[in-house]
Amino acid sequence: MIQLDEKTYLYLLFIIPVVIVFFVLLQIWKKRTQRKFADLALLKRLTPDKSDFKATLKLIVLLLGVASLALALANPKIGTKLETVKREGVDIVFAVDVSKSMLAEDIAPNRLEKSKRLVSEIINQLASDRIGIIAYSGQAFPQLPITTDYGAAKMFLQSMNTDMLSSQGTAIDQAITLASTYYNDDEQTNRVLFILSDGEDHSEGSIAQAIEDATKEGIRIFTIGVGKTKGAPIPIKRKGVLETLKKDSNGEVVITKLVEETLIDIANQGNGEYINGENTETAVEFIKERLNEMDKKEFEAKQFAEYKDQFQWFLAVALLLLFLDLFILDRKTKWLKKLNLFNER
Repeated sequence: MIQLDEKTYLYLLFIIPVVIVFFVLLQIWKKRTQRKFADLALLKRLTPDKSDFKATLKLIVLLLGVASLALALANPKIGTKLETVKREGVDIVFAVDVSKSMLAEDIAPNRLEKSKRLVSEIINQLASDRIGIIAYSGQAFPQLPITTDYGAAKMFLQSMNTDMLSSQGTAIDQAITLASTYYNDDEQTNRVLFILSDGEDHSEGSIAQAIEDATKEGIRIFTIGVGKTKGAPIPIKRKGVLETLKKDSNGEVVITKLVEETLIDIANQGNGEYINGENTETAVEFIKERLNEMDKKEFEAKQFAEYKDQFQWFLAVALLLLFLDLFILDRKTKWLKKLNLFNER
């Protein structure tokens, strides 16, 4: 397990593409200026020891040195020991709707991004609970198994999009069924499932049966509605630019709406509650209160301990590369010239 103490220093890596652009522009300017002075054959006779390769090599060594220095300043650490610890909490699974209707922008910036923000904010309020993530549209897909690694959960969460599953629709029943497999039967912890959706269910299966099976296993189902009941069209974008609006087979613009009735019904059958997700702060605070009211069960979790600093290796490489850069000259080296490694004769 690797962690970084000072992640802000990684912004130094943005220097690299800037330097490369300036280097390319400088080389173009040099070549144009030299052509005005003399033709290529004459320039080679006037500067026989000038190396075209050395300038690029010098830049590569310098940039690698800067990258190593940035990593050293970020102070990477590696966990050297995996320990089993006792923790108390609730097992929580988030089922996030990634169907095309979640691209509707009736709630800023769109329904899917709002869902991801809600989950992220809920995770920020957790202490020692375990979490899992499911993505679903026409089918359900396991995104992240039950874990205490909140950092990994947020990473997987941010990668979710409406193109990750080929089949379209909103199969809430499949999401509930899949969530039931996430919990460890050997550890009778409190089990919670949060379904984030606009409530437009297009599954052919039986939601009622899936809910009944889940509640028998002690799972409480909370639903979070994302969107507005008045509805909105579904934008089709390419590289962030609006191309058209999604249309049905008759050429009419599709209007997708938040169907609260479906989500309220699911929550009532699942011994949970419905939450409107329009106001993030209010929704998160409500969920925090409900989770705090639940009994915390003890369970075992593995985590890395005894993290050791690794910055010294990157610092050593950075100093070595920056030192070498001082001795790399723009002219050809005599013994390398004899070997003709870079075809510079």
